[in-house]
Amino acid sequence: MVKTEKIRTYREQLHRYLNENLLPFWLDNSIDKSSGGFLSYFDSKGKPTGKTDKTLICQLRMIFTYSSAARAGYHRERCLLAAKQGVEFVIKHFWDPQYDGWYWIADRDGNILDKSKIMYGQSFGVYSMAEYYLAGGDPQGLEYAGRSFDVIQKNASETSSGGYWEMFRENWTLKPPGAMGGDRKTFDVHMHLMEAFTTLCEASQSAVHKRKLEEIIRLITQKMLHPQYGTGLAQFDTDINPLPAILFKNVWGSDRNVESGKRPVDNTNYGHNIEFAWLLRRAVDILQTDITPFEPVIRKLVDHACEFGVDRQYGGIYVEGPSNGPATQTLKEFWQQAEALVGFIDAVLLFKKNKYWTAFENIYTFIWTKNINHNVGEWYALLNRDGTVKWNYLGHEWKINYHTVRSVIETIKRLEQLEKTVDTLSLNR
Repeated sequence: MVKTEKIRTYREQLHRYLNENLLPFWLDNSIDKSSGGFLSYFDSKGKPTGKTDKTLICQLRMIFTYSSAARAGYHRERCLLAAKQGVEFVIKHFWDPQYDGWYWIADRDGNILDKSKIMYGQSFGVYSMAEYYLAGGDPQGLEYAGRSFDVIQKNASETSSGGYWEMFRENWTLKPPGAMGGDRKTFDVHMHLMEAFTTLCEASQSAVHKRKLEEIIRLITQKMLHPQYGTGLAQFDTDINPLPAILFKNVWGSDRNVESGKRPVDNTNYGHNIEFAWLLRRAVDILQTDITPFEPVIRKLVDHACEFGVDRQYGGIYVEGPSNGPATQTLKEFWQQAEALVGFIDAVLLFKKNKYWTAFENIYTFIWTKNINHNVGEWYALLNRDGTVKWNYLGHEWKINYHTVRSVIETIKRLEQLEKTVDTLSLNR
């Protein structure tokens, strides 16, 4: 049973943690005062590791994070200043003045080390710049969000079956097939494009941006989810036929070892599923259209994560497994915990089911007691099933404050909504 006192306790606890620990750690340590942009490599004690390369994904996600925190009213002035200097750094060093789009990796001073154009990063060019504009009104944010969107449509659209190619060379020619990814489309990247187009629509109010958001929602919901179970499949060919997921050479994150180099075709990621569920609801809200047609899609995703992803013995949410059975990878990744926290409280508000509240409390307790390094403020990267730490670093070339800060901000918003309605809210099993 959901009680007002419990909701208030969680909300106040998260609010205090965000204001006093999580954001201050990153504001105090991530801003590169000598070269501009952001530093992202921190060990288990929150100390710099000595590595200073700057990846596009971390630079843009930092801009998004500080912009979203400012927009939500947390450390507003400091966050806006942090975001602004980040914007200036990436435009100066990462934006390609010849072919347009964003380069992939630079050294600390902004000298480009990898000129690849990776759609994962391009999507965050749209997302972060649009959020930056919404936070402070700087027209440069909306300009580069729009330019990022335009270069994606010009160079990456795949018109025969829909969607977008993802792996390109500097001049926007496709990379080779296979491990270079030139022949693949992925659920993950299209989900990030959806969230990016959502925020761009909110910022620009453009009819073109709205149409492209509607288009990518149709593509994902009709072609990238399992036809029976409604779960997300990982990778696809040109015609959006599912393929066994492989690791790409231009990997955008640390990844767990995979035996035989690939995962089965019918393999779904609980974190991506529940992240997509709440992002889809937000997209529909920004489009100001009826959520009803999408409720069965969202319900299947959260029900599957609730049944097979939530660890009822140790707490937290597993990594992945088949669409019709229990998890096969029972590690606990920080970002999946973050997305599950938002996704389950979102499901409580949408479907008014007690089982989602139970799942939310499970995830919350696991994060609070196992995942957060309370001495520093940030979350450990990867935990074993029982919550013991497997990868203890707090920042990396792909892991910064994006998932953690966003999760806390979005969860607080939903707890506030729930607290206002809980007395009249009847949760069913």
